[in-house]
Amino acid sequence: MKSTRVLSVAATLALVLAATFAHAQARPEGSKGDARQAPGSLSVPTTSPGDPPSDAGVSANGAWAPVLMVTNVEIMRSTRPPELDIIRVRGISSTDTWDSPQIVPLTHGPSADGVLELMFVAQAPSEGITPTNYGTLEAIFVVGSGHPYKGVRVRGARNSLSVTQLPGFAEVAIPKADCRDCVGKFFVAKGQSAPAGRAAGDIVLETDLPAPVRVIGATQGVEKLDADPNRLTLLLGTDGRIVSAVWD
Repeated sequence: MKSTRVLSVAATLALVLAATFAHAQARPEGSKGDARQAPGSLSVPTTSPGDPPSDAGVSANGAWAPVLMVTNVEIMRSTRPPELDIIRVRGISSTDTWDSPQIVPLTHGPSADGVLELMFVAQAPSEGITPTNYGTLEAIFVVGSGHPYKGVRVRGARNSLSVTQLPGFAEVAIPKADCRDCVGKFFVAKGQSAPAGRAAGDIVLETDLPAPVRVIGATQGVEKLDADPNRLTLLLGTDGRIVSAVWD
């Protein structure tokens, strides 16, 4: 059995596109929002970071990134030989503009706890996007018979979800607020009290938003112009209302 080799997050993201397309057995066409299947493999190919995939094609979206959250993982086992474990993963993206969801492995062989480490990724928008409803994404990863894995762990940008028994199922709740209607409302940070006399519909609680949220007050500057399609940036006015929101 090959020894476990954990890739750094930076190296993994650089290899995501190459790993996915190099090992994909099928890439069905589908309209935006359809569930897309991406049968996978157990190993990441030897590829230099930044190498393009052989069939990357042209996309309106640019960067590949982890999806915002993994919401459920279902592992099904075939009933006819040769036995296959089919890993079905669902998640949400920060906006409904993400595309081409894929599952890619993070290790060569099982990790120290015998778990198969996977990451759920998709093509993110190439620029900041005003909040919409969360996007719903789905992908499939197939593991062949005789594999050594005792469980599966799938990671997104903000969480990971594990199934410790094969076959099996695990899920988590979706964050309450997607911020598509938050502009003009009062922002209440963690640990702070809501403004007196304000209706609940006029308030946005930080605890209801997917973390992390970058909040820039009316008197604050902007330290750097880094990009993160899984980070929600809120600009506040002098009265504490949200004057602008963007996934950047």
